[in-house]
Amino acid sequence: MVSKVKLNTKIYKDDFHTIIHGDALENLKRFESESINLIFADPPYNIGKDFDGLLENWTEEEFLHWTYEWIDECHRILKPNGTFYLMNSTENMPYIDIKCRNNFYIKSRIIWAYDSSGMQAKRYFGSMYEPILMLTKHDRNYIFNAEDIMVEAKTGAKRQLIDYRKEPPQPYNTEKVPGNVWNFARVRFKMEEYENHPTQKPESLLERIILASSNVGDIVLDPFCGSFSTCAVAKRLGRKSIGIEINEEYVKIGIRRLNLPSDYTSEELAKEKRRKTKNLSKKARFISEERPKQASII
Repeated sequence: MVSKVKLNTKIYKDDFHTIIHGDALENLKRFESESINLIFADPPYNIGKDFDGLLENWTEEEFLHWTYEWIDECHRILKPNGTFYLMNSTENMPYIDIKCRNNFYIKSRIIWAYDSSGMQAKRYFGSMYEPILMLTKHDRNYIFNAEDIMVEAKTGAKRQLIDYRKEPPQPYNTEKVPGNVWNFARVRFKMEEYENHPTQKPESLLERIILASSNVGDIVLDPFCGSFSTCAVAKRLGRKSIGIEINEEYVKIGIRRLNLPSDYTSEELAKEKRRKTKNLSKKARFISEERPKQASII
């Protein structure tokens, strides 16, 4: 499993936002039942990622046992009209889907699709998406603010077609609720929102989720907060937030983004961007190859 870090849970908070520095499962067990409006979970996928020293190395059995445990806790703490969005890898999602359909209503199976860089699989069709489950406790009693997430209906807006099935005939709608295939660019190094985290999710994706499934003043929980984009977007949209994170380096990102009081110095919290990969871009590789070779100093 992910390498354990022994630490006492630390809490950083103000009146509206809370960061819990500790283990996700242990701290989920401390929440009151039916106390959270919206949960967004982007946990480790067990595909060998290195989260700044915390390594994914579960067996499949260990990983699924742990995953099912924290899913059960999320079900317990979710309000009756709350919503739970759960991401994972394409390999793991079939097992998670079967687990979740036993105690949730699966309202949508969402595909977050994105373009890739030049590097792609050579002997099979490489993965270009990540699946997201939209889960509720009740079939009809849940928040869904359709009017807050409308997108352009291209057929109606571009072609100005008339729907003759209606009486009297009317133009097609120019806006619609998004479907379940979402096209948002992955977070890149040169983007303003980039943080030093290997699996950062785009704020645009989180904004759609938070606007759709919560109201101003509601509590949004991210049990694996990482880059703290969930909490940052929740704050911008007038929601309260709780983020749980075991890695101290990522906790410092959250403290800075949420502007919470702490004992860290401004230098320790300063944003210093580092690339998520050591691979050079094509342009950088070309420049490197063109430089004169220097002799090694032994």
